[in-house]
Amino acid sequence: MALTPLTPSEVCAAYLAAFATGIPDNVTAMVTDGFVNEHTAAFGSGCTGKDEYERRVPGFLASMPGLRYDVEDITADGPSVYAAYTLHAHVNDRDIAVRGVMHFRVEGELVAKRTDYWDSLVFQRQAGMA
Repeated sequence: MALTPLTPSEVCAAYLAAFATGIPDNVTAMVTDGFVNEHTAAFGSGCTGKDEYERRVPGFLASMPGLRYDVEDITADGPSVYAAYTLHAHVNDRDIAVRGVMHFRVEGELVAKRTDYWDSLVFQRQAGMA
């Protein structure tokens, strides 16, 4: 019996859930070789290519203990998916909760592009950095 392919929404939900495992390979296994990681917030740092993403994810996860994305809503139009979320983590001995939206482009069962819209000042204030 063949498995039913994941829908674009399911791909993005699985990608976001992978962060909560704390295992970098679980996150990076969900993206294409040409993956584009874009951040619109001043505090964010994007990159292009799976190799560079694999280099960055371990440090990102280490800097955000307990990281998880609680998906509030997810909507797809073909391979274009929007997910509203609340990011939770423990940073600088403080619990943080930052709301945002990610726009994804899915190719097959992998994320090809992620554009993250979030407020870096909210993050900095909650983490005691501003």
